Amino acid sequence: MNIKKALVNTLGTVAIVGAGLFATSVTANADTNVTVKQGDSVWSLANKYDSSVNAIESANSLSNSNLIYVGQTLSVPSSQQATTTSTNNVASQNTTATANQTSQSTTSQSSQATTNTQASSKTASTGVSGSEASAKAWIANKESGGSYSATNGQYVGKYQLSSSYLNGDYSAANQEKVANSYVSSRYGSWSAAQAFWQANGWY
Repeated sequence: MNIKKALVNTLGTVAIVGAGLFATSVTANADTNVTVKQGDSVWSLANKYDSSVNAIESANSLSNSNLIYVGQTLSVPSSQQATTTSTNNVASQNTTATANQTSQSTTSQSSQATTNTQASSKTASTGVSGSEASAKAWIANKESGGSYSATNGQYVGKYQLSSSYLNGDYSAANQEKVANSYVSSRYGSWSAAQAFWQANGWY
């Protein structure tokens, strides 16, 4: 949804690798001072100014690059050359992503073997499964950290839906139902919504 937020989120490491932002260790040639606008994220600024998320974090001493604010001035190092370590960093990130996926798969299989009822209950509560469930969980994490009680102005809950969409019913079940309906009508799938979020910083 086109959410006008003061708080701007960035993409995670695996998403950055997937989007093709490979240079994570750079030689800075010049810095550009940028005032954060609606819809900006550290990731989008890194792309726009040929920099990297790590370079912007380092230049601005950001302890959490997920938290930048409209009106904030950031120093964005521009990078013309990536050092040879960038290829190693990408390989390391891919290895980490694969290890995380393997770990998640093992945990999921173990959980399924011990509590099939919990697995079915989780699928039923979110209304999606498989890659769609992963995309939905990714968006929820970016929007609210997965909290049904998160609020940001008129935006409410796990998926930061407009309160007018929820019609005063902020229950977890209604948030899931309305989020599924919204994404289905606007994007057709949670995977498509995630791709849009990765390109624009909102959905």
